[in-house]
Amino acid sequence: MEHFDLIVIGGGPSGYAGAMRAVDFGKKVLLIEKKKIGGAGVYDGVLTSKTLWEYSMKVSSIREMVPDFKVNFHEMERTVNEAVFERKTQMTVHSQLLQNSSHRLFYYEKGHAFLLDKNTVQVTKDDGSIKKFTTDNILLATGSRPRIPNNITVDEKTIITSDGIKNLKEIPKSIVVLGAGVIGCEFATIFSNLGQTKVYLIDKADRILPFEDEDVAKVVTDSLISHGATVHSGASLKRMDIKGKEVEYELEYKDGRKEVINVEKALVSIGRVANVENMGLENVGVKLNERGSIWDDDTQTNISNIYVAGDATTEIALVNVGEREARHAVVRMFGPTIKPLTYKNISTIMFLNPEVAAVGMSEQELASKNIPHKVVKLDYSINARAIAMRKTKGFFKIIVTNDSGMRILGMRVVGEHASSSIQGVAYLIHTNQGIRELAEMMHPHPSIIEGVQECLRMLLGKSIYKPYIFNDRLKCYVCENGVCTPVKNLVE
Repeated sequence: MEHFDLIVIGGGPSGYAGAMRAVDFGKKVLLIEKKKIGGAGVYDGVLTSKTLWEYSMKVSSIREMVPDFKVNFHEMERTVNEAVFERKTQMTVHSQLLQNSSHRLFYYEKGHAFLLDKNTVQVTKDDGSIKKFTTDNILLATGSRPRIPNNITVDEKTIITSDGIKNLKEIPKSIVVLGAGVIGCEFATIFSNLGQTKVYLIDKADRILPFEDEDVAKVVTDSLISHGATVHSGASLKRMDIKGKEVEYELEYKDGRKEVINVEKALVSIGRVANVENMGLENVGVKLNERGSIWDDDTQTNISNIYVAGDATTEIALVNVGEREARHAVVRMFGPTIKPLTYKNISTIMFLNPEVAAVGMSEQELASKNIPHKVVKLDYSINARAIAMRKTKGFFKIIVTNDSGMRILGMRVVGEHASSSIQGVAYLIHTNQGIRELAEMMHPHPSIIEGVQECLRMLLGKSIYKPYIFNDRLKCYVCENGVCTPVKNLVE
């Protein structure tokens, strides 16, 4: 049996990143993927949905000037397929050239991986043939799949998950989205942007995006409604059935009212489940956590030479997190001693309309932990770049400690190009710095990130627009012991 320093099981973003990091250390690594290199991150997940979102945002802008503009479904489908093909080709060609390089370190096997013991992996090929390999270390990066409720028949044609989006043959006239988390809201945004689909969004909570602050959720909700969507807030799904070529669903609201609606398609988006079955974890005693995913301590499982990264832990199901975890795991295997991973300063983007970017703690999280804090908010309507783009819906919000140091605890930006303004603040959180250095930088003009600068100037009492004059567009308040009080005079 051929021996490797590392075997990576799963060729999605996490597994691929981990394998490449092992090559950096000059280690002999085998990557095993049962389907396609790139995994759901390329074919059924982030790349596909974000390409659709980008396309839909362009359509939304066109429809502002040409209200009766109609989308050509096949052109949209071609755009998505081109994006997938480009990314797939990059990864495939890169891995093939790496395998053929003079100092051969990277190897690839397509097939189903199964752990025989903590140092032996069996690969079953598509033709039924079997290969066995030994290894010093194993990285589990098997990803996840959409969660499917027991009482709903998902055929991936009429009732679909994110995996079934590629099965659509035309833009549906109507669709209901079950689940008002990030992914559900993203798809509701995509279809409502296109302007040819009546969108319904089922939200059993009182509002969408329940993990986010209420002001964030309100802007997104208002935008969905303005694009013709219906948000079923506080609604419990009693049933969802395929009736002929349509979907019929029944809701019950908190006041006892019931409603039956028929739509052309349904999209189920209620989270994801880790892929942990039929891979021999029980053979080596790899422990699962209470969520049914793989338990880990800073990427290391309870078996010392077996590590895990990405959605297989379902800790935080984001590509950037999975890649970072995989690279961290490989450094723990082969590199110097390093600090444990921290998840406190993860930058995230929610591809909604408008876009939402976040880093650090939210207001509601701080309130739940009774942490005193100060908040500054600046409306997009006074940002020059937003005015030039005619995209003035949204706001900047920075949350800092309620002391003279004003260390940044979190930030939320809702609006056009929101993601472009988040990383500078994320760096301040990561390095535990205050706000003065970023406030004094010369930011480009006109730019969205000037909104960040003006927020920091507000905290320092030297903003260009004064909050006591534009008190409907600039706000500052202190929250302590569950009470928030406006700050009238900000001084340096």
